[in-house]
Amino acid sequence: MNTDNKDDNRASRTRRTLLTGGVLLAGAAATGAGYVLTHSDQPIAMDDFSDLPRAMRTLERLRTTPLRTRSGWDLAQVLHHSAQSVEYSLDGFPQLKPAWFRASLGSMAFAVFSARGRMSHGLEEPIPGAPAIASSQPLDAAVEHLMSALGRFERHGNALAPHFAYGVLSKSEYTRAHLMHLANHWELVDAG
Repeated sequence: MNTDNKDDNRASRTRRTLLTGGVLLAGAAATGAGYVLTHSDQPIAMDDFSDLPRAMRTLERLRTTPLRTRSGWDLAQVLHHSAQSVEYSLDGFPQLKPAWFRASLGSMAFAVFSARGRMSHGLEEPIPGAPAIASSQPLDAAVEHLMSALGRFERHGNALAPHFAYGVLSKSEYTRAHLMHLANHWELVDAG
């Protein structure tokens, strides 16, 4: 039995797959770059999270006016998840996407989100490598956790850890990322 043809076919399929993937990646990068170049950063799409002081006031109101979420996570889980993200920007994320991803698709995604003024991501996806967050935790503790993390972030004057997907971000970019992250989760928050 001649295996040369099988090896040739396998090599040909591998080349086609790599070429197709490369073309798709280049097309996505070009599309993202075009979007970013033609759109300046828009204000964050939700007033409650347009800056850190407003975000803190929004969180503080949860102490007297509890809300609920329409996602699979309860509000305390959402707040603890958001606090994890802020803390990891200071201390380092448990798992990073590959360097090539952070330098290309990840940074491009952040640029597009920033240009739009809003982020979209899986609202029940944990941060890669982060410990699971139990449901039914006290809301006050979750509010305090997130407010404490945001306060620590605001006071932080040293280098920040690379984002697990977006890569290296400046303090102002990270602030924007955290606010857009909160606003994205808040899209599923309703009056209790």
